[in-house]
Amino acid sequence: MPNRRPQLEIVAPSASPEEAAAVVAALEQFLRDHAPVIVAEPPRANPWQRAALLEGTGREPDGPSPWGDPVPWGA
Repeated sequence: MPNRRPQLEIVAPSASPEEAAAVVAALEQFLRDHAPVIVAEPPRANPWQRAALLEGTGREPDGPSPWGDPVPWGA
């Protein structure tokens, strides 16, 4: 996995090394705090369960849901 972490560097002739390090540390903390959360994909519907639900309600497998979904379940 490539390292996508930005390389931060302060270019300010008037800042001391301690001040520059503090600014970089604050920026890195900000980036960590506001990074997007990786969420696992929700589990897909079991095709056998879907077939049973459709059979029990008398609906066609490729018909839209009561909400008019253009995409069938689990697709």
